[in-house]
Amino acid sequence: MEETSELKGLMIESNASDEPDTQQGKYMTFKSGNEYFGLKIQYVNEIIQFQTITAIPETEDYIKGLINLRGKVIPVIDVRLRFKQEPFEYNDRTCIIVINVKSTVVGLIVEQIADVVEIKEENILPPPAIGRVDKQHHKYVYGIGKVGDAVKLLLDPDKLLNDEDLSLAEQAENMNIEEGEV
Repeated sequence: MEETSELKGLMIESNASDEPDTQQGKYMTFKSGNEYFGLKIQYVNEIIQFQTITAIPETEDYIKGLINLRGKVIPVIDVRLRFKQEPFEYNDRTCIIVINVKSTVVGLIVEQIADVVEIKEENILPPPAIGRVDKQHHKYVYGIGKVGDAVKLLLDPDKLLNDEDLSLAEQAENMNIEEGEV
């Protein structure tokens, strides 16, 4: 996972400065299906290799379960399933992007990390109002970022997680607190 190591280096560099401007306009991009998505870097805590997941019964199919990340239990969501895309077989390129949304830590299972890119505000367009019904993931997209000749669908993590997901994450957080972890 050479690329993951390089991106971790980029993440460390981008988080090293106390100046908030260093993260302005930077996005962690990843592939899901045939499309590339981006998350504002400020939401991304880290990228980890895929690991064993403990399933949780009676949850949405896209909630794969819980992982133990250095003693902290966090829920993980399969992005492809969240977007109602066909499931994919996890492999050595599969990663978990650990994000922090509304002070809640959640892992996003993605097929492949692409890059950290800078997208200027003037290169972000609103998502199109028209589209096919099966493009369910567009409700999670707040903008279309132009990067050279390519476009990245920019995700709103708040919309990506629904109240049930946040509730599950809060339960995991409570487990961490009860076990003495903060």
